Amino acid sequence: MVFALVVIMSFGPALIYAAFVYWLDRFEKEPLYLLAGAFLWGAVVATFGAIIATMVLELSVQMITGSAAVAEITGTTLLAPVVEESLKGTAVLLIVLAFPHEFDSVLDGMVYAAITALGFAATENVLYLYFQGYATDGVTGLVALFILRVLLGGWGHAVYTSFIGIGLAVARLQRGWAIKIIAPFIGWCVAIFLHALHNSMATLLGAQFGLGGLLATLLVDWTGWAVVLALVIWAIFRERRWMSSYLHEEVALGTISAEQYRIACSLRAQIRARARGRASRQFYGTCAELAQKKHQLATLGEERGNSARVSALRASLAQLASVV
Repeated sequence: MVFALVVIMSFGPALIYAAFVYWLDRFEKEPLYLLAGAFLWGAVVATFGAIIATMVLELSVQMITGSAAVAEITGTTLLAPVVEESLKGTAVLLIVLAFPHEFDSVLDGMVYAAITALGFAATENVLYLYFQGYATDGVTGLVALFILRVLLGGWGHAVYTSFIGIGLAVARLQRGWAIKIIAPFIGWCVAIFLHALHNSMATLLGAQFGLGGLLATLLVDWTGWAVVLALVIWAIFRERRWMSSYLHEEVALGTISAEQYRIACSLRAQIRARARGRASRQFYGTCAELAQKKHQLATLGEERGNSARVSALRASLAQLASVV
């Protein structure tokens, strides 16, 4: 009974956070089946893979150093961040390799990464809340860890891994092999650094300074969250500029009307329009996808048949425009 409650307390907020991430992807929504797959990868493959890999590596450190304490600190502050971010990032890498046409902007990379990380956090929180919270300190321990990990620290993993998503999206959307190698590597390094910084502060400052160390850790965490939120807002308005620039031609071609163009380029008007039903959501989603593919055609050239995709999307948009 308690374990079932812990599952709800961990997965319920994670799904709410995931829904918010989905909502932030204002223009061209990512396919739900890919997002569900990313969440499940994080919740199952990444979590249990990280437990096994980190355990093996910690045992190796203990055998080398002869110290269980050194192995534990190394595992928490270094090994866990490297293993966990690598496994979470693998989900995003697999998506960009198998479904490159779904990576149309930096925001897409952040969305896939955040959803994967939220799945990871959900399962990890189940284990922490039950075994280190309830099993150790009863209901008091359970509630304390819920507040600390789920409410106050609920966006941590999503923020770390979002930088891997940014790196992979930049690699996908830029020319040149150098940036395709460097950008994901930098994103991976930033994710590991932020994760390791959090773990180190929580472990060392928390043990030495108690509440003061906890507050310092939260302050650093929340600063990182604010930076990522700023990046998300920048990415949203960047996509809005693409809409304004690339859809203007579609009005001249008669693909869409001037009023439809106005709504497509307005965040507020789109929210109202999409609420009208499935046909409206599909129409404005296609508007966004057409703008993104036209941007890719302009910056990357044919690449993966961008001209054919633009033509197909334009024809689809013309059909949808007549019924919206």
